[in-house]
Amino acid sequence: MSQHSDASFPDLSAAIKRRLIEHVCETIEEHAEELTRLDKAVGDGDHGINMSRGVRAISAETEQLVQLETPRILQRVGMILVMNIGGAAGPIFGTFFMTLAKDFRTARDQASLAQIFEAGVESVCARGKSRPGQKTVIDVLAPLSGLLLSGKPLSLAAFSEAASAAAEATIPLQAQRGRASFLGARSIGHLDPGARSAELMIKAVCSVLAKECK
Repeated sequence: MSQHSDASFPDLSAAIKRRLIEHVCETIEEHAEELTRLDKAVGDGDHGINMSRGVRAISAETEQLVQLETPRILQRVGMILVMNIGGAAGPIFGTFFMTLAKDFRTARDQASLAQIFEAGVESVCARGKSRPGQKTVIDVLAPLSGLLLSGKPLSLAAFSEAASAAAEATIPLQAQRGRASFLGARSIGHLDPGARSAELMIKAVCSVLAKECK
C-alpha cells in the first residue's frame, strides 16, 4: 500500500474482481449466523439475515459486475446494498461504497487511497450521525483510516489485523447509537455486529489481494 507513482493504479483483471466479489460474499454468508447471534444480543437479531440478503443480491450480478471498471463496481455494489439490506446497515455500507466510488479513479498510492477512504468514513459518520467510540461500524473504519493517513508503510496483512483489533475493541464500549443504545450499560461486553461485518469484508478483500496482486 505504500508504493508511490504519479499514475493511477491499473484496473484489476476480471478474474481478480470475480474472486474479490465471490470471497467477500462467501465470507458474509459463512458468518451470517454469527452476525445474527451478535445482533440478537444488542439489536433486532436480523443483521446476519440482512447482510446475507445483500451479498446474495451482489452475487446475482457477478457476471455484469466483473466487466465494469472498479469505481463503477463500487457504485453498483453500494446501490445494491442500499436496496437489499434492511435496517441501518444497508444505507451505512451502501453510502461507504458509493463514496469510495466517487474518487477511486484518482487512487495511485497510499496517500491518495487514504483520502478516498477518509471520505468514505466521513460519509458514514454523516449518514449515521455517529462518531468513533459509539460502538458502531465507525469504530472499525475510523482506525483503519487513521492508519492509512499516517503515511507509514502498511501491508495488507497489517491492515487486516488492524480491522480485527478494531472490531474487538468495540466489546468494552457502551452503545450510543441505534437500537443497541437502548440497552445502556448492558450493551457493554458485546461485539458490535456492524463492526464485525466491516471486519469480515475488509479481511476478505485483503486476503484476495494478498494472493492475487503479489
